[in-house]
Amino acid sequence: MFIVENYHFAVLLCIVTMFCWGSWGNTQKLAAKNWRYELFYWDYVVGILLFSIVLGFTLGSVGEGGRSFIPDLQQAGKSNILSALIGGVVFNAANILLSASISLAGMAVAFPLGVGIALVLGVVVNYFTAPKGDPVLLFLGVALVMVAVVLNGVAAGKKKKSDTAAQSNKKGILLAMLAGVLMAFFYRFVAAAMDLENFEQPAAGMLTPYSAFFIFSTGIFLSNFVFNTLVMKKPFEGAPVTYNEYFKGQFTTHLVGVLGGLIWALGTSLSYIAAGKAGAAISYALGQGAPMIAALWGVFIWKEFKEASKLTNLLLLCMFLLFLSGLMFIVLSGGN
Repeated sequence: MFIVENYHFAVLLCIVTMFCWGSWGNTQKLAAKNWRYELFYWDYVVGILLFSIVLGFTLGSVGEGGRSFIPDLQQAGKSNILSALIGGVVFNAANILLSASISLAGMAVAFPLGVGIALVLGVVVNYFTAPKGDPVLLFLGVALVMVAVVLNGVAAGKKKKSDTAAQSNKKGILLAMLAGVLMAFFYRFVAAAMDLENFEQPAAGMLTPYSAFFIFSTGIFLSNFVFNTLVMKKPFEGAPVTYNEYFKGQFTTHLVGVLGGLIWALGTSLSYIAAGKAGAAISYALGQGAPMIAALWGVFIWKEFKEASKLTNLLLLCMFLLFLSGLMFIVLSGGN
C-alpha cells in the first residue's frame, strides 16, 4: 500500500484535506437550487462509499509496504472493525446536522462555527489519546482558532435579515454547534482502529488507513438509512421529502451530490494516510482548517455577507487572520 514517508509530505496531504473538507459544501449549494439537502445527502454518502472502495483497490493495494486492502480486511479484529464503524455513525450524525446548518445559515457561518468547535474538542481528544507534537504550540494554535470561531459567531449574528431568515439563522447556528460537538469524536474512533506507529508492519488485528476508511464509510452509509430517513420525515425546516422525490431527480443533480462525497472522501482518506507521520491530533487539526476555506467560498463566491457592515467585515478579516495563525502554530508543533 502507499505509505507517507516524511512529516512535510504528511503536512502537504493535510493541507489538501483542509481544502477538500472546506469545499465539498459548494456542491450542496449548487444542488440547493432545485434539490433539498436531505436528498443531496444520499448522493453525497454514495460518493464517499464509492471512493473508499476505489481507493482500497488502488493506493491501498500497491507497493510492498504494509498489508494490501483485502488481506487487511480479512485479518481485522472485531473490536477495530466496530471502532471504525462507530466512527462512521458518529460522523454521519454530525454531518447531517452540519448540512442542515449550511442550508439554514450558509457556509460562511456553519463551517467556521461547527467545524471550529470540532477542531478544538477533537484536538484535545486525539492528543491525549495519542500524544504527538509540541503541546504548547499545538494548543496555542487551537486557542487562536477558538477565538476565530467566536468572532465568526459574532459576525453571523450581525447579518441583516428578515424575521424568518433570522429564525433560520439562529436554528442553523444551534445545529452547527451540536454538529461540532459530535464531530469532535469521530476521528478518534477510526484512529484507534489503526496502528499509527507502524503502517509498514501494522500489528495483527489492527487496520491500515485504507481498510479503516472503507469500514468507516460503510458505517456512514448504513447509518444513513436511519438518520437521513428520520430527517426526511421530520425536517428541521420545510415540508417532509420522500424517496420517490429522490428517484425522480435528474442524473446531473445526482452527480453533483456524488461529487461532493468524492471531494470529502479524498480529503478524509488523505488525513488518515498522513496520520502515521503527522500524528492523529495534528492531522485532524490541519484538516479542520476547513472552516477558513468554506468561509472564503461563502464570503467571496456565494456572497453570504454582501450587505454586511464595516464592523462585520472587520470581524471576518480578523477571523481569517486568526485561523491562519492558528494553523501555522499547529504545523510548527509537529516539526519540533
